Amino acid sequence: MFSIQKKSARILLACVALSFMLSACGTASGSPDQAGGDSAPQQSIAQGSGTSSPDQQLGFDIDHADTQPVDQEAALALAFENASVPQEDAYHVQIKQDTEGGIPVYKIEFETQYGDYDFEVSIADGRIVGADYEVDEEWLDTLGGSPVTLEEAKDLVAAKVPGADGSQVSIRQEAEDGRDRYEGRLYHDEIQYEFEMDPKTGIIFDWNADLRG
Repeated sequence: MFSIQKKSARILLACVALSFMLSACGTASGSPDQAGGDSAPQQSIAQGSGTSSPDQQLGFDIDHADTQPVDQEAALALAFENASVPQEDAYHVQIKQDTEGGIPVYKIEFETQYGDYDFEVSIADGRIVGADYEVDEEWLDTLGGSPVTLEEAKDLVAAKVPGADGSQVSIRQEAEDGRDRYEGRLYHDEIQYEFEMDPKTGIIFDWNADLRG
């Protein structure tokens, strides 16, 4: 009787041990699958969190995409800056949309006490494709400034034209009505520029830009 109970106890203990071993094996065999299931989402996130933007992924070079459409307010600000006219000096400001040489532009007109100004600004990229203004010479000494040499004058003219260089500017010194002046021209990016500058102040008092392309 005692030997039968003892044998039954050993059988029961063996069954428990076998059950425990099978359970442990099942857990171990499931770990790789679980680890693989966790790693897939992590890899997906890493791929999606790269530094390239959607435009770069589509093949656009963002670093060179520096030209953008401009609205009327931005176009007017560009005209003021190019003319070196403070906004508070301008009155009778008019802006309308038009075309120049097949290019959609804002035609901008405004007046100041010292001259009248006309500009044509490309809507697509803000490029000034046309300009015409003249400052009354009686205002030159009042507006201030400092004397400039011929070489300095070339650099001042080129600075008004994005991408241009002083070496592209042709210039000469003239005298009219008892006052010296620099006169010259510049051709850049299919636009012909002509100017007159006051050597005593460095002010460009006559400026014309004409699209020739």
